[in-house]
Amino acid sequence: MGVLELLGKRIVFFDGAMGTILQQNGLGAGELPELWNLERPDLIEQIHRDYLAAGADIVKTNTFGGNAIKLRGCGRSVQEIVEAAVSHARHAVESCGRDAYVAMDIGPTGKLLRPLGDLSFEEAYEAFKEAAQCGEKAGADLILIETMSDTYEAKAALLAAKENTSLPVFVTMIFDEKGKLLTGGDIAAAVALLEGLGADAIGFNCGLGPEQMRTLFPQLLDCCSIPMIVNPNAGLPRSVDGRTVFDVGPEEFAAVMEELVREGAWLAGGCCGTTPAHIAAMIQRCKTIFPAPLQPKERTVISSYSKAVCFGKRPLLIGERINPTGKSRFKQALRENDMDYILREGIAQQQAGAHILDVNVGLPEIDETAMMCRAVTELQSVVDLPLQIDTSNAETMEQAMRLYNGKPLINSVNGKQESMRSIFPLVKKYGGVVIALTLDESGIPETPEGRLAVAKKIVETAATYGIPKRDIVVDALVMTISAGQEAAAVTLEALRLIENTLGVHTSLGVSNISFGLPQRDNVNAAFFTMALQSGLSAAIVNPNSAAMRKAYDAYCALSGVDQQCMDYIARYSEQPSEAAPKASGMEMSLGQAIISGLKESAHAAAEQELLTKEPLAVINESLIPALDRVGKDFETGKLFLPQLLMSADAAKAAFEVVRTKLDSMETSTASVKKDKIVLATVKGDIHDIGKNIVKVLLENYSYDVIDLGKDVPPEKVVEAVVQNEVKLVGLSALMTTTVVNMEETIRELHKNAPDCKVMVGGAVLTQEYADMIHADHYSKDAMDSVRYAHVIFGDPSGEE
Repeated sequence: MGVLELLGKRIVFFDGAMGTILQQNGLGAGELPELWNLERPDLIEQIHRDYLAAGADIVKTNTFGGNAIKLRGCGRSVQEIVEAAVSHARHAVESCGRDAYVAMDIGPTGKLLRPLGDLSFEEAYEAFKEAAQCGEKAGADLILIETMSDTYEAKAALLAAKENTSLPVFVTMIFDEKGKLLTGGDIAAAVALLEGLGADAIGFNCGLGPEQMRTLFPQLLDCCSIPMIVNPNAGLPRSVDGRTVFDVGPEEFAAVMEELVREGAWLAGGCCGTTPAHIAAMIQRCKTIFPAPLQPKERTVISSYSKAVCFGKRPLLIGERINPTGKSRFKQALRENDMDYILREGIAQQQAGAHILDVNVGLPEIDETAMMCRAVTELQSVVDLPLQIDTSNAETMEQAMRLYNGKPLINSVNGKQESMRSIFPLVKKYGGVVIALTLDESGIPETPEGRLAVAKKIVETAATYGIPKRDIVVDALVMTISAGQEAAAVTLEALRLIENTLGVHTSLGVSNISFGLPQRDNVNAAFFTMALQSGLSAAIVNPNSAAMRKAYDAYCALSGVDQQCMDYIARYSEQPSEAAPKASGMEMSLGQAIISGLKESAHAAAEQELLTKEPLAVINESLIPALDRVGKDFETGKLFLPQLLMSADAAKAAFEVVRTKLDSMETSTASVKKDKIVLATVKGDIHDIGKNIVKVLLENYSYDVIDLGKDVPPEKVVEAVVQNEVKLVGLSALMTTTVVNMEETIRELHKNAPDCKVMVGGAVLTQEYADMIHADHYSKDAMDSVRYAHVIFGDPSGEE
């Protein structure tokens, strides 16, 4: 019986930790655990045997870092390491005397993908593809993609496994206690993406203990329709006598895991700190529990990297401004590759209240595919709304869907057989919700019943491709009333028929109703209200139109969607609000450009300010306040890592202009640079995502950062501090096995540079842990590192 056939018949049990057990057996900090597949094969196989003896159904191969990016320079190939790892697990399974499964374990690359980092999506894809193929060839039964902190990297790994192997693929992600990924995604957004791409089971692992995972599990239950996995740590780590230990013992672990299984987890196991004893205790308590029935969530949902948007909760506004039709300035921007103009349009629509942004860049004289991919990628760096990929070119659609970080809305398919054959395979492969236009080979039906018939044909055909009707939104089509006044009534009746008969959500391009008429907003707003009353789910509109916005807000208040009219009151009362700065296709101030994350606009605005201000005044009056605003919004959860980094890049672009001005004035940039800070990822740790983020932010606040890189021994850190008379060091570690080296580095710094303060950060650290290893400060995130630097060195403006 394959592992998928077993799901739902009984609870399926994963094994526990590998790395912490290897550490107990002598694995040194910084040693690659994967090399022990070749150097200590007996030990690896024995660990698998111990977990199987404890009752585990699935053992994970010792290949968490077994990809070409992490193994670069180790002298061994991915293939030989994976083959050895799978072989050890397979031998253990064959000797256990019962059915059990080998999971090819695939972990993250340790790098951020572009545009946040320097690793391209396709480079990540190729690394995961090689690992997955090697795992299947070596005899793995399934693939487990785990400890993913970024939906984009998870997508690259899942696509690579699905497109290049025939194995079932499970995915688990690492959330913080607030239910957020490193890159800002929430649980609902991650589920929408992973389910859309065809994961066979999804869930949580690492980062949290069972108690913290239990707090988040209801959010997973609320949005997930497929088998769910929970693989927590044995509590949160701490340091005792130079060793990393976990506080949750087997019985306490098992008690909470029983609750999670009863609530609906179908697969349960352990991560860091768990042992065969933990797994045995869990199985003893959970083995007789019958899996809770899955509850399919019949939701029409799309997502960005950070949020999911559901149809039906309230009418949705799809911003129409990123579209060249009838927009000469937008066409000019496309021809001139003026991406900042396009981004400003996106930001303006988000600020105006759009829920989704339509993206159409089709012009005959440009490379639509290249421009669409660029627009999608860069828009996702500055706005967190889901995007509607709007194109009639199937190749453009596929490339954009492939690069999109989330579950997109697709515009569109229609009832022509050629259209459905072209579009439905893409929707099935990449996941998405598709707009279905009610036209076919016979044209646009003139009657509501005719449009219903086309919609029914599309829904039925989609089902043959495995696409459920919840992933279809029907556009009943709007024809202008200046060419026939019956057009409005036909569309409105078609809306009602389609929703009531097929049970699907609907959309319209509202402004088509008024072509050829004067003062079109009057007609548009009235028709929009009529369509909403007829059950319209989503409308493609200009969210900056006051008439359309008023019609929408009034309808929501009148219909009860806006409970207690709170949104209406907030928008239209005369009370002052702290709304974000308004952006548009017009020029922006330097502060607005930095807050919005627009590099070209920030560069231009800095040049403009330097015409009337001294360079240091530009820094202190515009640059620093804008970064402070971004930092505050990041810390309060109003924006996330992608926007934080894009704002930092925008500030860097502006700072380069200021520095050039200073140089031309023969003024030393030392007057701008503040005190020196040393940053390093500790010995044995090759992850530098967190450190690099901190570096970018500190440099934008004009600190002089000495970046020692990753895998840095304590003596090198001490040497850099002493030679440069540094008063603050930032140390990063992502793995529990390397925190001991962080503790040693702190000890050496306090001994040899007693005046130097040490701040620490990383996914495995807590305030308690930082106190135990005698750090001077625990930085919970990148902005907190900046705040602590301000405490050590004084106000960023230079005023004490």
